[in-house]
Amino acid sequence: MDDLLVVGAGPYGLSIAAHAAAAGLKLRVFGRPMASWRDNMPGGMFLKSEPWASNLSDPAARWRLDAYCATQGVTARHGEPIPVEMFARYGLWFARNAVPEVDERTVTRIVSLPGGFEAVTADGECVRARTVALAVGVMPFVEIPAVLRGLPGDLVSHSSHHGDLDRFRDRDVTVIGGGQAALETAALLAEQGSRVRVLARADRLRWNDVPPPWERPWWQAVRSPQSGLGCGWRNWFYAERPGFYRRLPEPTRARIATTALGPAGAWWVRDRVESTVRVRLDHEVTAARAVPGGVRLEVAGGDSFETEHVIAATGFKATRDRLGLLSGELRGTLAAVSDGSPEVGRDFESSHPGLFLAGLATAAGFGPAMRFVYGATFTARTLVRGVRRRLRTGVPSGVIPAPGRHGAADAVRR
Repeated sequence: MDDLLVVGAGPYGLSIAAHAAAAGLKLRVFGRPMASWRDNMPGGMFLKSEPWASNLSDPAARWRLDAYCATQGVTARHGEPIPVEMFARYGLWFARNAVPEVDERTVTRIVSLPGGFEAVTADGECVRARTVALAVGVMPFVEIPAVLRGLPGDLVSHSSHHGDLDRFRDRDVTVIGGGQAALETAALLAEQGSRVRVLARADRLRWNDVPPPWERPWWQAVRSPQSGLGCGWRNWFYAERPGFYRRLPEPTRARIATTALGPAGAWWVRDRVESTVRVRLDHEVTAARAVPGGVRLEVAGGDSFETEHVIAATGFKATRDRLGLLSGELRGTLAAVSDGSPEVGRDFESSHPGLFLAGLATAAGFGPAMRFVYGATFTARTLVRGVRRRLRTGVPSGVIPAPGRHGAADAVRR
């Protein structure tokens, strides 16, 4: 039986695997490396995060993004966005050099066994391990507004469902949302000749500022420090102290999770949107129905119009119930917090002993950094420490269920 099974081979899964291998754990890694970055982001997109804040993590910090870029004759510079295609290739390079062999098969089901877990692959093989790290990325958590869910897939899709946008050339497309995914998708559509509009509920679009120079007077750095999530002391706290963030009262964490680093466009996409895209603010879709040739949308206030396709750039919601590869029995043992996401302890262990979580599913516990690649370093170090503790002593790393019941009210913090 293996010590650790890592399910997922994106930035978090690969980082966890690199740290686990360096710690001498017997592990297996399942998943197609960087799959969502390779398959679910159209060409022409760029990383919103700074290059120095987009490293996957290995213990020696040897396999960094800037090191990969150098092998390609490219200099990774502060304030210059990196193409998503290059970041995906970087992840593959990291996997080859920092991680034991990755099994690209998909894990379809995980069940709990005495002393560990059993994972079933798509072709029917059963693999057992004493602990599991679930790093499934964002795709299981796609959120499409309820008003659009009844429409067929040829009329409505999520922004993360498109590896390219070619099918929308010369077509009328409506993008719903006001964040980076909506605005960059709309810009790409307009630039390829689509007739595109953006509907946003907000009364104005928000844009991130051009980052200040890396080297600046000390008093400016003290007033507004750089961090992996942007400038300012709040962002610095979210980025650099997720362990302290977890100690905040749950209501405070829930409030921050819904308000911090909200929808905003990157500074480098602003001109592309404002010069080519029709943006309709204060437009919340209240009804949608299929009509000949497309969709008829109705918005608050009585306005309505028709479009050939709707792209919902409406984010992700990482609830416990969407962890569909866990058996119903195992999923039902997980304590949850007020937003429906699974509760995690100080080392990312769930309320089910030996089951560890990573990435977006842990943002309610460890803060906004878990929504970005930057959070992978803290996660990998901390989670592997928790796995080693679990293997060595059997002591849980922070959250245990109360006897006989499950749920947020039953979680006991150590």
